[in-house]
Amino acid sequence: MDRLGSVRPPKRCRSDMDNTSTSDIVIINGNSHPDLANMVAERMGLKNGGCSVFHKSNRETIVEISDSVRGKDIYIIQTGTKDANNNIMELLIMAYACKTSSARSIVGVIPYLPYSKQCKMRKRGCIVSKLLAKMMCTSGLTHIITMDLHQKEIQGFFDIPVDNLRASPFLLQYIQESIPEYRNSVIVARNPGVAKKANSYAERLRLGLAVIHGEQKEAESDEVDGRYSPPPTRNSTPQHAPSSSRTRTTSVSVGVPEHPVKVKPPLTIVGDVNGRIAIMVDDLIDDVESFVAAAEMLKDNGACKIYVLATHGLLSSDAPRLLEESVIDEIVVTNTIPHEVQKLQCNKIKTIDISILIAEAIRRIHNKESMSYLFRNVTLED
Repeated sequence: MDRLGSVRPPKRCRSDMDNTSTSDIVIINGNSHPDLANMVAERMGLKNGGCSVFHKSNRETIVEISDSVRGKDIYIIQTGTKDANNNIMELLIMAYACKTSSARSIVGVIPYLPYSKQCKMRKRGCIVSKLLAKMMCTSGLTHIITMDLHQKEIQGFFDIPVDNLRASPFLLQYIQESIPEYRNSVIVARNPGVAKKANSYAERLRLGLAVIHGEQKEAESDEVDGRYSPPPTRNSTPQHAPSSSRTRTTSVSVGVPEHPVKVKPPLTIVGDVNGRIAIMVDDLIDDVESFVAAAEMLKDNGACKIYVLATHGLLSSDAPRLLEESVIDEIVVTNTIPHEVQKLQCNKIKTIDISILIAEAIRRIHNKESMSYLFRNVTLED
């Protein structure tokens, strides 16, 4: 760990960037995370391309690319932040500017894909991540590099190749190297939806698993709206149906059956955490109320220390203050999203640098090498 509180990446991920032919690579970035773009460019031995992105007084986005991109491979590094809408427009305009300037290929490097949580139909809404995918494809992007999508099925929304990188090797190494006596730990899923990810961590570390079951508040799917209005009651059987058919068909007296109301139990823990280190894992930390409530329950059940590990640290609203005042001992996130301001407000936040993984992905795509190494052979060994 360096003096800035960042954790060094796994050594096995490191590649020889000197073998990369960099004459036709151009790396540009928007305003979402310039530090990450500079780190990636430095690891590849490149200079960040001359691209200026700014907003006029009426909030329109202006993109100016000073260097020639004709016939070159462009890599646009633009992640999602709390200013998601501007991040998206900057990315789309940069991609379209490169497309109309005759770039050979345009790869969008989007460590955190905005709107990735809106990947399912909700009431009378829409699947926003599908719309976003269509917009990105239309703007001129020919490839997407992202990391730990909220749902892997989002890749199917795109008409172009998508490489969904994994941050788990970095987080697993942090557990092994930076959590004392991690063998006395238990991996915790704060809700059943995260159980699959938590189980994957538990299997790789050979640790136990605990799942927090129940909810504190109503889910969006339980809210009542016009769709729940009952149909008119009809208690009649068609007279023309044959008698043999009627004997094999079950009818109900109220027409269409009503959906039973979900009754969610109070928060309970399935698994033993007494006297052990509890490590909660997730893909995103945004609103932290559920993490704080889960940590309090773990503490009440005897957990001696509580860690929270996630790939993306959005940390919106009062998240830093709530985390600082909570019983959570440490929050570990990667630098896919800038959170330097939040770190000043909360001393418990630690950062893992994943720029080397992004740089290696760019190098492999440019040299037309297999990407499977980044999914199969990234290990925790030195």
